Amino acid sequence: METRTQERTRIALLTGNEAIARGAYEAGVAVATGYPGTPSTEIVEYLATLPDVYVEWSSNEKVALDVAMGASMGGVRALCTMKHVGLNVASDTFMVANYTGVRGGLVVVSADDPGMHSSQNEQDNRLYAKFAGVPLLEPSDSQEAKTFTELAFSLSEEFDTPVLLRTTTRISHTRGVVQLGDRQVPPRRPFQRDPAKYVMLPAYARQRRPRVLERLPRLAEVAARPEFLRVEMRDPSVGVVTAGVCYTLVREVLPEASVLKLGMSYPLPLDAIRGFAAQVRRLFVVEELEPFLEEMLRAAGLPVEGKAYFPQQGELTPERVREGFARAGVLPEPGDAGRANLATAPRPPVLCPGCPHTAPFLALQRLGAVVCGDIGCYTLGALEPLRAMDACLAMGSSIGMATGLALAGTAPGPVVAVIGDSTFLHAGLPALVDAVYKRAHVTVVILDNGTTAMTGGQPHPATGSGVRGEPAPRVDLAAVCRAMGVEFVRVVDPYDLGATFVALEEAIRYPGVSVVITNRPCVEAPVKVRDEPFRVVPERCTACQLCMDLGCPAIVWTDETYEGRPKVTIRLDACTGCTLCAQVCPADAIVRVGPGWRRS
Repeated sequence: METRTQERTRIALLTGNEAIARGAYEAGVAVATGYPGTPSTEIVEYLATLPDVYVEWSSNEKVALDVAMGASMGGVRALCTMKHVGLNVASDTFMVANYTGVRGGLVVVSADDPGMHSSQNEQDNRLYAKFAGVPLLEPSDSQEAKTFTELAFSLSEEFDTPVLLRTTTRISHTRGVVQLGDRQVPPRRPFQRDPAKYVMLPAYARQRRPRVLERLPRLAEVAARPEFLRVEMRDPSVGVVTAGVCYTLVREVLPEASVLKLGMSYPLPLDAIRGFAAQVRRLFVVEELEPFLEEMLRAAGLPVEGKAYFPQQGELTPERVREGFARAGVLPEPGDAGRANLATAPRPPVLCPGCPHTAPFLALQRLGAVVCGDIGCYTLGALEPLRAMDACLAMGSSIGMATGLALAGTAPGPVVAVIGDSTFLHAGLPALVDAVYKRAHVTVVILDNGTTAMTGGQPHPATGSGVRGEPAPRVDLAAVCRAMGVEFVRVVDPYDLGATFVALEEAIRYPGVSVVITNRPCVEAPVKVRDEPFRVVPERCTACQLCMDLGCPAIVWTDETYEGRPKVTIRLDACTGCTLCAQVCPADAIVRVGPGWRRS
């Protein structure tokens, strides 16, 4: 990965996430925590490949930040990473950590997802920086991602505050050339008892609040330093204030415009921005999602233009920025010839071939259950042809929502909560306790595939391994449920379709909280599971289409028909040999490929 270009210079091509990890490593981070979530996941994964750093996937983001806070209090540098919605989970700690401050530097990474490429909402976590009164850094490329991470640790210790490093999907996943350095570990600051700093009783919190407020003007002065602020004076007719990936977009679309690029987006260096504004005839703000900068600059009395031309929804692209400046009269309208035709054939997401979640969803659909779902790849069970999920809100919400729906008494069928193993440990445990306490008539289906599958197969407390693959204590999910007071607990192999149906039928008849745990490893992560595939015997196929109800992408239509209906075939390269299609075929037309076949 590293290339020696000179005797004392090393460079590497890194994603923004890898660059953040490298910056933390070179800054001497001792403890790194997080919970996997796109687009932040690779930061912890990259750090796990480097020596001399304790790295963990925590059970959720609040636990991750608590661990990082404890390490900081112990005098070492700590990094905590998460996607944007993860900061909601960690916010209880985050909003008090600004009061206590730090000892060793503490950097919190929030990877936002404009455009919702892999998220249930759009959320602008720059607002958290202002809400908490902590400095906010926004890199615009991989080199800055590394540099700003290193600077963030120094800022944290200089100003006794956590620092929020905010990236977006394009920064997280785009590669750029990064100059590498050596690891520099600062001296440890031994733990010191200081209840007035770290014990947030109301009396102590009232003493700490003024410190939060008084450091903001000092941080605003730091925001004007050259390492954070870049002023590029060109054509004075148009000036643009921007930050992060939007800087790159503006430079591409308006290469001759004057630009003030912010590296620290909160608190703002208002004097520097006023000086820039005085030198240009029209002042624009280009930013994704909320009018965060625009509103602060308007409040400061600056005549800025922004969201009137640039959308508040979705990810900005060169095309959208160009259209915005065209609407503002800065650029000519592109016309139809200038617009790229981005139309592509629809590719709806589906569960993977052989996914162990298919059978329980098929059973719940046939049983007429009303299903409250959760966050994970199994959310795809809401789509055709399974159509077996009626609601999905946020991590860990399924069980609580099912409890409320059962209490309402209006559901047209049995009420079921579906939740993955990692999500159950993340935020499902308190809701299950509550359901038992209320004696709710709900069934909880824990889809245990032995990994955090949607984000690439990371371990969690029930997998029996740590972030580096080392052995770790393994939580017994069934034992945990019984310890919480659940009397009906069944563990079933989801590849046994009949047993899955029976277990769910018994569970929904049980007059109280019941739990069914389906136990099969994910077919894709961390190790791909492949058995001898199946094929269709064409002369036996009656085109009943029951196998198509599984939604398996390995089963496809053919041009051959039976009584006017198309027959099916199985793509051998995609089939995992899970047996489900053979179990539902009434004509015995689906059989093993047989001896002599070898997977390429």
